[in-house]
Amino acid sequence: MEIQIAFMAVKQNLYSVNIRAYKAKMTRKPDPVRIRARPVAKKAAPAGPARKRSASRGAVAGDDTPYHHGDLHDALLKAAESVLERDGLSGLTLRAVAREAGVSHAAPTHHFGDLTGLVSELAAIGFRHFNAAMAVAGSIEGSGLQKAMARAKAYVAYAQAHPGIYGLMFRTERLDMTRPSLHEAASASFAGLAGAIGASRQEQISEEALSMDQAAAIVRAWSLVHGFTMLLLDGRLTDILRRLPEGTDAAMLLDAMLRSTVGRPLGP
Repeated sequence: MEIQIAFMAVKQNLYSVNIRAYKAKMTRKPDPVRIRARPVAKKAAPAGPARKRSASRGAVAGDDTPYHHGDLHDALLKAAESVLERDGLSGLTLRAVAREAGVSHAAPTHHFGDLTGLVSELAAIGFRHFNAAMAVAGSIEGSGLQKAMARAKAYVAYAQAHPGIYGLMFRTERLDMTRPSLHEAASASFAGLAGAIGASRQEQISEEALSMDQAAAIVRAWSLVHGFTMLLLDGRLTDILRRLPEGTDAAMLLDAMLRSTVGRPLGP
């Protein structure tokens, strides 16, 4: 009986020890070293137009960031003019234009198709600006001779200010003259020339049907001014100017040449 009582006391004691150990375990603070935070998943960047590269909008070469223009078409033409005036027609390539504009080399192809398309659009712009200069010069008050001389001087001045564009305008082998913009601008230029010659002759000249005498007058006037312009741009008049009295310049030589022209007033 005493043995049984002793056994029950030991069992009760063990039970109390186990309960205290269990409570101690449950209230023990977790070891912070063993706690690992779950990594926060990064949100994927939303796909949208701002992340896409587009040849039509242009992208900086070698960069994924789009290069935005207000008007990439005009920006490429301005870049082409800069390359042409700086490097000449031989240096004008699609890649050179794209590099000048700071866009992908595919951008010029997207807008103009090929180099012929680009230079044709550039020539069209040249003709439009040239025509505007001729119109302003021909609108002055004065006689037919004075108007003709004003147009001739404006002709030479435009070529001096834009030698690359001026040269391109007459490189028909490099241009697509059937392109609507170029055909329209070049036709307007001829119409202005024919109109000026008609006014100096006090007659109406049709652009589509010329008499031999009318054609001769147009070609004579054009040859005179265009020939002088090309000699000037090519530096062929330098030696002649050197032989003239000090202070004589090309404008003075042009004026003297026009005034000494025999016959009816000429005008480009």
